Amino acid sequence: MINRYKNLKTKRKIRTRASLTTNQKRPRLTVFRSNKYTSAQIIDDIKGVTLVNANSKNLDPKKKTKVELAKNIGETIAKKAKLKKINKVAFDRGSYKYHGRVKALAEAARKAGLKF
Repeated sequence: MINRYKNLKTKRKIRTRASLTTNQKRPRLTVFRSNKYTSAQIIDDIKGVTLVNANSKNLDPKKKTKVELAKNIGETIAKKAKLKKINKVAFDRGSYKYHGRVKALAEAARKAGLKF
C-alpha cells in the first residue's frame, strides 16, 4: 500500500512540474506542506536561486488553524515579492492537491497581488 501511494504522489508531482517547464521566463512559487508547518518559496529556475521565502515557523501559531497560517504565508510572500518587483509567477503545488492549505495560500497570494 505504501509503494502505491508513493507512486501516485510522484506521478502527480511530475505531471504538475511538466506543465511548468514551458513557463521558464517566470519564477516558480512552490509550496511545501508538512504535518506541522507550511512554507512557500519563489524560485528562479534559470539561475537556481531562491528569491523570496516564507514559512509558518516564523509566524505566531497561537489560536490559529493551519489554513489561517497558510493564508498569512500567502499574503507575506506576495508582499515580499512585490518588494523585489515580482508580479507574475508560475504556481507549483508539487504533489499536493489544490485543496485546504495549498488552496488558501494560493488564493491569499492572488488577493495580495501576485498573478499566476
